[in-house]
Amino acid sequence: MPNATPDLTLTALKLTRSFGNQTVIHDVSLRLKRGEVLGLLGHNGAGKSTTMQMLTGCLLPDSGTIEICGIDLLRHPTQAKAHIGYLPETPPLYRELTVRDYLIFAARLRGMQSADVPAALALALQRCGLTDKSKKLIGTLSKGYQQRVGIAQAIIHQPAVIILDEPTVGLDPTQIREIRTLIRELGNRHSVILSTHLLGEVESICDRVEIMQHGKLIYGDTSARMQQYGQVSGFTVSLRNPPALSALQGIIGVTRVEQLTANQFRVLHSTEQNPSAELLTLAAQHGWQLEQLTPLQARLEDVFVKITDEDAATLRPAQGSARTIEGEIK
Repeated sequence: MPNATPDLTLTALKLTRSFGNQTVIHDVSLRLKRGEVLGLLGHNGAGKSTTMQMLTGCLLPDSGTIEICGIDLLRHPTQAKAHIGYLPETPPLYRELTVRDYLIFAARLRGMQSADVPAALALALQRCGLTDKSKKLIGTLSKGYQQRVGIAQAIIHQPAVIILDEPTVGLDPTQIREIRTLIRELGNRHSVILSTHLLGEVESICDRVEIMQHGKLIYGDTSARMQQYGQVSGFTVSLRNPPALSALQGIIGVTRVEQLTANQFRVLHSTEQNPSAELLTLAAQHGWQLEQLTPLQARLEDVFVKITDEDAATLRPAQGSARTIEGEIK
């Protein structure tokens, strides 16, 4: 079945899921473009793993639709799953097998023709940095390399969509950096969804972010725009011979001045008028001896806290976010 929208590899509309009397996923809608890395960001327990299990066909939604490359996952699961690669939070590894034997086994489970397996195996080993580990038992590998094996089994059949659940959890800083580099490279050829509660993950590898809370999407936009969310206009300035606070407050465009130290000030200004040029002129004229002027930048942690602390109903959907499909996204 051809994909009606070639650049759209995954579309999920109005997914809901309950466990007993508790609804944990509420009208979740999600879409993924070819060549895009999407980060599903949220606190632990936000519902990220449940959503991913539904997107991969491991868990049936109570209602809603999922299409993978234009194929209905619920009606034609075998055909749709052929386009999906999935790494659960706990990699499905057989520790007693060698890396090579395990990946061959994974390729056969994916229904690959025997003649196609050797080339696919070599490519997966190369892309995941496992070529020199192919004959080692999985149980003897470090956790970082085991995670690479988990990713290799997810990509060996060259799927259009790769879904990774907390791919760097439990790894050390060096391993995290290596896995993030690998995921970024995968995003050049595939569509990737990864769930995480690590803000550094979003900042370093994701093109777009969807923030989930209590089983709903509460915010969606590019990672760059997320960093600008709620950002105030202003800068910090260091002056060796600072004037009275009133002199800084009197500069046209300045809305507020806060004295941080004896020589450092936090200056807020209107978005329409940046007074930094005027400040430079005045500093030169009056001998304030300006040492440093640094624009304010919102920390990603602050943005995330601000978004999740606000009531989801009051958030305005961002242009291009998944909210523009239908409903909210978990």
